[in-house]
Amino acid sequence: MMQNVHPAPENNEDDLYSGYNDYNPMFDTEDLENDVALQQAARTSHGRRPPVTAKIPATSSPRPLATGFGSKATLTSSMGRPMTGTIQDGISRPMTAVQAAGYTKAAVRGSSFDPLGQARGPASPLEKKTSDSLEEKMRQLEKKVNELVEESCVANSCGDLKLALEKAKEAGRQERELLRQREQIAPPESINLDLTYTVLLNLASQYVANEMYAEALTTYQVIVKNKMFSNGGILKVNMGNIYLKQRNYSKAIKFYRMALDQITSSHKQMRIKIMENIGVAFIKTGQYVDAISSFEEIMNISPNLKAGFNLILCYFAIGNGEQMKKAFKNLIEVPLEVDYEDKYISLNDDLHTNLLIEAIKNDSLSQIERERKSLAEEYIMTAAKLIAPAIETSFAVGYDWCVDAVKASHYVELANDLEINKATTYLRQQNFNQALETLKMFEKKDSRVKSAAATNLSFLYYLGNELEQATNYADLAVNSDRYNPSALTNKGNTVFANGDCEKAAEFYKEALRNDSLCTEALYNLGLAYKKLNRIDEALDCFLKLHAILPNSAQVLYQLANIYQIMEDPNQAIEWLLQLISVVPTDPHVLSKLGNLYDTEGDKSQAFHYYCESYRYFPSNIEVIEWLGAYYIDTQFCEKAIEYFERAALILPTQVKWQLMVASCYRRSGNYQKALEKYKVIHRKFPENVECLRFLVRLCTDMGLKEVQEYITKLKKAEKLKEIREQRVKSGREGKEGAARSRKEGSGDSGGTKGERLSAKLKVLPGTNEPYEGSSSKEIDASYADPLGPQPERPKTAARKRTEEDDFADEELGEDLLPE
Repeated sequence: MMQNVHPAPENNEDDLYSGYNDYNPMFDTEDLENDVALQQAARTSHGRRPPVTAKIPATSSPRPLATGFGSKATLTSSMGRPMTGTIQDGISRPMTAVQAAGYTKAAVRGSSFDPLGQARGPASPLEKKTSDSLEEKMRQLEKKVNELVEESCVANSCGDLKLALEKAKEAGRQERELLRQREQIAPPESINLDLTYTVLLNLASQYVANEMYAEALTTYQVIVKNKMFSNGGILKVNMGNIYLKQRNYSKAIKFYRMALDQITSSHKQMRIKIMENIGVAFIKTGQYVDAISSFEEIMNISPNLKAGFNLILCYFAIGNGEQMKKAFKNLIEVPLEVDYEDKYISLNDDLHTNLLIEAIKNDSLSQIERERKSLAEEYIMTAAKLIAPAIETSFAVGYDWCVDAVKASHYVELANDLEINKATTYLRQQNFNQALETLKMFEKKDSRVKSAAATNLSFLYYLGNELEQATNYADLAVNSDRYNPSALTNKGNTVFANGDCEKAAEFYKEALRNDSLCTEALYNLGLAYKKLNRIDEALDCFLKLHAILPNSAQVLYQLANIYQIMEDPNQAIEWLLQLISVVPTDPHVLSKLGNLYDTEGDKSQAFHYYCESYRYFPSNIEVIEWLGAYYIDTQFCEKAIEYFERAALILPTQVKWQLMVASCYRRSGNYQKALEKYKVIHRKFPENVECLRFLVRLCTDMGLKEVQEYITKLKKAEKLKEIREQRVKSGREGKEGAARSRKEGSGDSGGTKGERLSAKLKVLPGTNEPYEGSSSKEIDASYADPLGPQPERPKTAARKRTEEDDFADEELGEDLLPE
């Protein structure tokens, strides 16, 4: 009995919890996993004992009653195990209720105090819920459909229309599969109509984006005819838009009106847009009266710029001048709701306010306001130019009425621009005097308008070659607005025309500093550098201009010309090839290419481009001459005849081309044709020595009796030619002697007059010979064939003929002529 008695500790108050961790090792749960017997019992039926029923009713005292000696009565739980605090087999069962406070045996062993069990680390992740239920599958399928619709919209916004359509079709297939599954397990009321509507609408939109209008209309019809979609009727607007694109205007109007009937008056802006579409469709069909009714209704309900401008167009189409005036007044009275000027003006010197104003001056809202104002000005200017000739008896009176109407509105600033446009219209009508008078009215206006008017005046006088007036108005434009690039460009043009290229370049540079995109100033600066022989700087200017205007024919030509000056024909050819891609029918550029290829020795390419140039402009003498010479070099004299005959038609007073035609006949062996041509030339130019020589030669070879007559005429022509040469020579010597004997003052004047007379005598043509102003050398009596030396004729005669001088002065005897 004493083994169960535990004496009380000597100092019980100092160690209140002593003995709580003293327990039987059998109850140590830390090594249960390593207890082989326990694990074996747990895996077999040995450990599955039925629960033991309670034999002792539970009392209100859960703890045993201890005696003064520390003994405790043994109590059992309902499961048959000893209760906490009881002593069994001499070992106390541990009181596990105190473990939550952290008083465990582990603490005694030296482990840290961890009542919450944080040292064990985070809990393992939760396992994903795997459900094979049909409802979960449908939920996943619905999520996938939504994802496909989103991907389709994103692809459309990125410009990949084909991918967007494929995604939309796939979403449609998945949505139909979802619908079939849902109908099997749920009533029709549980169907997600919003998802079906979204999928069909997206599919129709992607069909429209891919221009598959028939499929789009079919899809829209599915939505519209389904009464379960409450907002399906509004999609008839989209169907009307498709019919409008297909130019089926009657059906477009029909669907627009059906949509208009289904949209309530609370959607005011949408109804106005549909009425605008109806009006535009009526204009397309030429039903201007119906269009006018639509636009007038819009202007009465909610006036806007587009409807007002379209209304003016309709009245202009039917020729109603009074209604045009009324519609124009309504247009300029449309409120813009833009406080553009007052909003950005600072009324004090507050730094914070000024910084705020600077920040909002160019934000997105201010950009929208500027665009709206610019659009309004464009509509008003276009309408004024359109109706001005139609509302009054003359263009000027009509334009004045428009200007007065604008001055009375809140678009006062547009009045001056309308006046400038009036002058520009006069210029288009080639009424320069009226244009000048209109522009001169602005000389006393504010600086901006004065500068614009003076710039136009300067340009007009410059075109009229009145450089003094052009310079005056250019100075006025620059003084009125020093930052006007057009005024500075005009000033540079006047200085350039006066020969001061350096100063002109400075004005062009200043214009470019004010506006780096002033292409006129940049082009003229390149020309100025080219004139000053500063080729590298000119090339830099034109390359910059080419970056701004890549398809400008003038810039491409200047680049090719500069490379030609720099003796780089390959680069010049490259730029000219780009040029003919812009202007493929320019004959001058084609002949230039032919010339460059000819210089490089590529005859085939040169021939191609010369032929193209001749095809577009068959009157270029240089091209004709090159082609004729090319055929002669290639021994195709018959083809050369066509070109030389064309040259003879263009320049009938020059004997050169007719002689070439005759020479081609002679070279090709057609002596009869050659003889006839020489006779025709002799009748037109009876004193031409070359023609007479060939006539004598041909008549001699052919044994004709006219040979003696032509020999006599040849002698007379040669003597007349010698006399003229002597007169020219003696006249020149006499004038030079007279000039030396005169006084210094009069000698200068007389010498100048003598030189002019000498120049006239030098170029004095013979009788019926063409006048050639470029001929400054003395007349050469010797003859040279323009086509080069003639190839030796084949000797087909049976006997040899004695070589004779065909052009000897002595007369030919009868015995020398063929019998």
